Order: sequence, then C-alpha cells, then structure tokens
Amino acid sequence: MTDYQPSQKILNKYAQVLINCALNSGEGIKKGEVVKIVVPDIAKPLALELQNVTLKAGGHPMLQLIPTEFSKDYYSLANDKQLTFFPKKYLQERAKLIDHQVIIIADPDPFELKNIEPKKIIKARDAKKEYREWLDDKESKNKFTWTIGLWGVPAKAEIVGLSLKEYWNQIIKACFLDKKDPITEWKHIFKMQHSIKKTLNEMSIEWLEVKGPDVDLRIKLGADRIWNGGSGRNIPSFEFFTSPDWRGVDGWIQFNQPLYRYGNVIENVYLKLEKGLVVEAKAKTGNKILQEMLKSPNANKIGEYSLTDKRMSRITHPMAETLFDENVGGPFGNTHLAVGKAYKDCYRGDPSTISKKQWEKMGFNDSAEHTDIVSTTDRTVTAHLTDGSQKIIYEKGMFTFYKE
Repeated sequence: MTDYQPSQKILNKYAQVLINCALNSGEGIKKGEVVKIVVPDIAKPLALELQNVTLKAGGHPMLQLIPTEFSKDYYSLANDKQLTFFPKKYLQERAKLIDHQVIIIADPDPFELKNIEPKKIIKARDAKKEYREWLDDKESKNKFTWTIGLWGVPAKAEIVGLSLKEYWNQIIKACFLDKKDPITEWKHIFKMQHSIKKTLNEMSIEWLEVKGPDVDLRIKLGADRIWNGGSGRNIPSFEFFTSPDWRGVDGWIQFNQPLYRYGNVIENVYLKLEKGLVVEAKAKTGNKILQEMLKSPNANKIGEYSLTDKRMSRITHPMAETLFDENVGGPFGNTHLAVGKAYKDCYRGDPSTISKKQWEKMGFNDSAEHTDIVSTTDRTVTAHLTDGSQKIIYEKGMFTFYKE
C-alpha cells in the first residue's frame, strides 16, 4: 500500500502535540505568538492541521510549503555564488519576528542528491550558519523554541521493509497518537525525563567510560555541564544528551545503524578519536560524503553524546530517519554521538551570558555541522565522579538508578 494516509483525526492530534505541547518547551504556544511552519508539499494535509491548530490557539501561523524533488536541479545548476547566497537583512528580520518554528521532514526520494558533489551541499549549508546562530542566541534567551516531526513516505517505508501503513503506525505509536489524549501521555514522559535528568545532574560526573562490543570510549563532560532532554525539541524524543568537552573524548566506536544524510546513505561508520579529534573515520557505504562532512570547520570534533532508555521508547523498528532512529528502544536502547555543533542548553548556567571565547574555553564545539550517528548494540556506561568514585549508570539499555 503506497497511498495510505492517516485520518484527519490522527493528523489533528499530531498537530496538537507539535503546537500545543512541544513548542514553548512543553507548554505549547501562547496567544499572539508567531509560529513559522515549514512543511514539504507532499505533507500538505498536516500543514493544514498545523495552521488551524495554531490559529485556534491564538497564534499567527507563517506557513511555508517546500516543493519536493527540486533539490537535485538546484545543486546541479547553482554556481558557487548562488550556493552561498545569503539574504542577510531578510533573514535577520525573520529571526526577530518568529517566536517558534515547526519543521516537518518529508522526503519522497531519500537518494535524490546521491550523485551531487558533496562539497556543493556542504557549501550551501555552511552559508546559512549565521541565521542558525541568530535563532540559537534567541533560544538561549528563552525567546524562541522549535520542534521537528515526520511525515511518512513510501520510499523510506520500503527502505526499512515496511508498508506505508506500518511505517505510519510506528509514527502514530511513537508520538502517542493512538491514545485518547496524546498531550497527557507526553506530559507523563516529560515527568519521567525530568526525574532522570535531575539524578544525572546531581551526580558531579567528571567523565564517562562507555564499553561494549562496538565501543570503547572515554568522554570528559567538562565543568558546568548538564544533561538535557524532554524539552519538546523533537517529537518523538526519548533521549538524554549532553555536550561534552570535545577535547576530552578518546577511544573508538562503530555504529550499526545506517545514516541518511544529504541525500545519501552512510553505513557501518567507524570513528577513532584522540584528544577530541577524529583521527580515523571510515564507512563501508557513503565514505565520500562522510569525509566531506568531517572537513567542515570543527566537524571533526564531538558536539553531543546521548543515551535512550528503552523503557520509554515506543519505537520498535528502524525508520531510515535520524529523528526516530536516535530514539529507538529495542533490547539495548541506543546511543549516539554527534559530530560538529554542541548544544548550549547543556550549560548549567545562563547561556545568554556566555561569550564566544568562554564557550571555546569550556570546550563547547562550534560548527555548521551537527550529525547524529546511532548504535543500538549493547553497552555499559560507567560514570567516574569528581570524588573519585565510580557508578554504573546505564546497562542493558536502561539507566540503572531509575525505577518505574
């Protein structure tokens, strides 16, 4: 079945979760706020629901429908000047105007850019870094929030061996859209996540030891770090993440989950790190795009480390989409590293008061790149605390200290 589409009732629930729960850090939008809604054209039915839910909540929707399957022609034809075109004044005013942003992922051809030179894709992305920094700065002042959702497409369902209806059922279940009141379910998840974050952030962890058949890593957290998660920034989101001091990451990790990035698939990624730098990287498939990614400024450093507790996640199948694959449950939960940009909301204090030099001094990495690479194999995570003691905090896909 390639023409399946969820009912209007399900799409309305999805929009309710995204607008009235995920945004504003789990509280939903307020009257008078401006919500930029970016939706690919094939997900038009969800765009309508997002617009209508925003209007009923008293917000101002700024709807942008993105034409799909235009990118290949764009990257084929655009010269360097066109790739790096940056309408600064327009984007500055847009960044000032919007209070929230919803982005829907809907990719009818995941390999559309397979034959495009990776340098062109990276160059166009890097040109937009300043706009993302404006929004990051606004977010650090608690004046902007965002969330991301997924629209099921036949191509990705086929990649992971599901019918389109089965693929959508994974989305529906993961987002609690099968429940009478999904927002209540998400509030319960947020409460569980708050409990786990509180325990992690009271531990005074100096560094993490991550060991398993496919990993042997030492990760220094760094001063004034906190764990984050459950803020509504992704739907679904079951992960707990932090941005470590990039200079203190050593060891190696192999990732068993494929990565779908920049119109390519990258499989069987192996990374070796020494003093925070990726000194060896290889992939059995997509190695060229992996190497190009790592050439971007500071993309050869770690920006995030994450763990998902399998007891929370309702995702039971790979989805060929990072938004879901980095939140999968399964027998061992999952872990992921992100190369590139660190998250400033993993700073214990007020991020709006920190200068660029201070971020650098603390080892928060800055890059236009941020790519999550996921592993679902077994691992044990031991926290080495500042008082010299050790504590296993994660094994068999679960945080050891958390009891349901």
